[in-house]
Amino acid sequence: MKTSFSHIFYLRKSTTKTDMGTIYLRITVNGKRAVTTTNREIPLSIWNVNAGKALGTSSQAKLINRFLTKMENDIYTAHQKLIDRGESFSAKDIINVFLGKDKENENQVKMLLEIFQEHNDRVNRLIGKDFAAGTAERYRTAKKHVEEYIKKEFKAFDIPVKDVNHKFISGFEYYLKTERNCAHNSAIKYITNFKKIIRIAHVNEWMTKDPFLNWKGKLKVVDREFLTKEELQVMIGKEINNQRLCLVKDIFLFCCFTGLSYADVEKLSAKEVVTGFDGNQWIKTKRTKTKTRSSVPLLPTAEAILEKYSTHPEVNEERLLPVLSNQKTNAYLKEIADICGINKNLTFHLARHTFATTVTLSNGVPIESVSKMLGHKNLQTTQHYAKILDRKVSDDMAALRNRLGSDFMTGDI
Repeated sequence: MKTSFSHIFYLRKSTTKTDMGTIYLRITVNGKRAVTTTNREIPLSIWNVNAGKALGTSSQAKLINRFLTKMENDIYTAHQKLIDRGESFSAKDIINVFLGKDKENENQVKMLLEIFQEHNDRVNRLIGKDFAAGTAERYRTAKKHVEEYIKKEFKAFDIPVKDVNHKFISGFEYYLKTERNCAHNSAIKYITNFKKIIRIAHVNEWMTKDPFLNWKGKLKVVDREFLTKEELQVMIGKEINNQRLCLVKDIFLFCCFTGLSYADVEKLSAKEVVTGFDGNQWIKTKRTKTKTRSSVPLLPTAEAILEKYSTHPEVNEERLLPVLSNQKTNAYLKEIADICGINKNLTFHLARHTFATTVTLSNGVPIESVSKMLGHKNLQTTQHYAKILDRKVSDDMAALRNRLGSDFMTGDI
């Protein structure tokens, strides 16, 4: 059956950006039209309406025109495929074959951000069961970064997941470190979140090979800050009249003496404080982040803070401490650091580091016991704190050398 077939690329002005437009493809078969977006944006100033392509020889114009040429060839291929079937077809059928959505194509083209959003929707539904709220937030942020990278690099709203390759991953890492100003470890963590989406696509055979096969992303070891014994004593002894600041200080100190993270102290309930085999009070909880068990004997400072807030109106069996939001807590901690004269970037997680170093390891608590109290999955995680202490020993010995001077450096040994 003879059919007439034609196509054009044309521009639709953006409703949000006055100087930009999105390129669309219109196919006409026997006088009937079908339209699909190319997902490519282009400045209005370099679009040639009559030619249906970008003007000039700029790198952006060349990139767009190469893409349109490839798309044009794929459209011709789809058209020929339908002719070879010997059946009647429409303009919409050509678009469906081009997109891999025709009834004879089982391996439909899957779009990257669509897969990412489907994954994030599942994670959101499993918050509190399989995932923490913070994990869901990190996946949302990772998707946002990928989306912005695609817009900048490909001038598109989305791309087929099969188009993700090693160059895409390397470019994304560079984008995170330059355009988004992410530190190395932050960039690697976002790419690791993205890697899970690619693994899903690969397992489902939406892409033929794993682009992460030759990508190596190693985290740099970062020395974590903690409060020294002197700084901890200053904070404990500092009188703060502001009620909210005092509350934040107390809960921060509670975690300095228990090692709990923000998520774990925020959900701490009465059933998680039990009398241990030794007759003392213990916190026995499951960590929100790793789901591992954490067992911590309550030290006197922590017990006193629980007692202090036992009659607080927001405290009940399900919530032993009136914890503010993480954002407000960290903001107030900056004020507390100024009041106490502590010249460190005081964040809530620094309390957990202080427990591991100043409160326990520095006082001779075995690293195996510290690991169990922190709820670490393996001892290697805890050993990082021991490395911090090794550095402190080195600094202390250097100071000792200076104090001793040459008094003990003379004579025969």
